[in-house]
Amino acid sequence: MSQLFHHGANAIARFTLFGAVFVLAFAGWIFMQLDSSAWVTRVTQVRQQPIPFSHEHHVGGLGLDCRYCHTSVETSSFANVPPTKTCMNCHSQIWLASSTLEPVRASFRTGNSIRWVRVHDLPDFVYFNHGIHIDKGIGCESCHGRVDLMPLTLQQNTLQMSWCLDCHRQPEKFVRPREFVTTMGYHPDGDQQEIGRRLVKQYAIQDARTLTSCNTCHR
Repeated sequence: MSQLFHHGANAIARFTLFGAVFVLAFAGWIFMQLDSSAWVTRVTQVRQQPIPFSHEHHVGGLGLDCRYCHTSVETSSFANVPPTKTCMNCHSQIWLASSTLEPVRASFRTGNSIRWVRVHDLPDFVYFNHGIHIDKGIGCESCHGRVDLMPLTLQQNTLQMSWCLDCHRQPEKFVRPREFVTTMGYHPDGDQQEIGRRLVKQYAIQDARTLTSCNTCHR
């Protein structure tokens, strides 16, 4: 009986299997790169808003504290979108004829909320408490970036689980004194690791094992 396969078939089979491993590894690498890309995470992408609100002007230029507009950040599980009345505290006196601010005036006249587009929007299966992070000394810029340098608000970080775990595993790298949580461009007065370890104890921040437990963020 004649041989069914060519004598080089074994080499071809080995080469095919060996190549398949590299193809699968390369495909996995492509998927990982795509998953963390700006196309998926929307990092650095400016959202189209009904009003081109500039944090650079209001925070960096005028020096407004984050809590002037986002009044619930210290006590609530979410950072509130400021009501139109907050805008009108100033804009009932200045820029009265600006066409750009007509949506603000219309909202104040009618009582209809401005339909802002959320920039930092976590999935519904993620539990995030904004107030507890502020209470534990995590600065606004640690998550939101240097908003005082943003003419239009954009997402600075991926908001993916790996990014959250970087902080939860080593909070001493990021925690700061509570009085500086809204400070933009914060620099520690000394060694951050040493200050961080002291504040972790002072603020009773839980250990890394608890902070990285699944049910801490997924409930």
